[in-house]
Amino acid sequence: MLHVFPDLASLSRAAAEALVNIAARAVAERGRFTIALSGGETPRTLYRLLATDCREQVPWPHVHVFWGDERFVAPDDPRSDYRTARDTLLDHVPIPSESVHPIPTLMPSPEAAADAYEETLVAYFGSPWPRFDLMLLGLGAEGHTASLFPHSPALDEEARWVVAATVPADPPQRITLTLPAVNHAAHVYFLVSGAEKAAALRAALTDPPDVHACPASGVKLVNGELVWWADQPATGRLI
Repeated sequence: MLHVFPDLASLSRAAAEALVNIAARAVAERGRFTIALSGGETPRTLYRLLATDCREQVPWPHVHVFWGDERFVAPDDPRSDYRTARDTLLDHVPIPSESVHPIPTLMPSPEAAADAYEETLVAYFGSPWPRFDLMLLGLGAEGHTASLFPHSPALDEEARWVVAATVPADPPQRITLTLPAVNHAAHVYFLVSGAEKAAALRAALTDPPDVHACPASGVKLVNGELVWWADQPATGRLI
């Protein structure tokens, strides 16, 4: 499903409203709402909306926050996805601290961090796979999502939930959920903004998918709803 909006502001507002509805349903049905956040610039507008205009509509005491990927940097590093979410969202809402589950980057290696986060997810969700109520994802201009970049060995992982990855970006050391872990979510929202994403968006929506050329095309949910929220500049090459 693809929703197109004039700009990032209107895209983010619509996605925020949909998120609020998913959260309310999850809490009513299961007593909790689990969400995996994404990094990058695009979700910042959504996070700010959730911390302001939508703040009173989200059942924060019942929300559990995770991450789809993380840079292997200290939690207070400006490049940290955790820090971005903390500064724009988490520090401004009444979510219990024990309900925030960042990827532990103060570890000896990215591999150790990946192992530790997989243990956290297994302890929380049980087996065989995590099932987030909602996972937020972004799209890179070259087609990456989370920290799954084109031609990465991580794209072939079929058993692990979380792996370390070396990517052609700053910083190069990352920790990321794998495609099978992503694909077991109940809902996945891609947020895509900007003309520089147009080619990647077209590749991601083209069948059959070429996962190694455009990793985002490998997001095909096992039993869930996949929604693309894009602004008009990002959809310029779909026609």
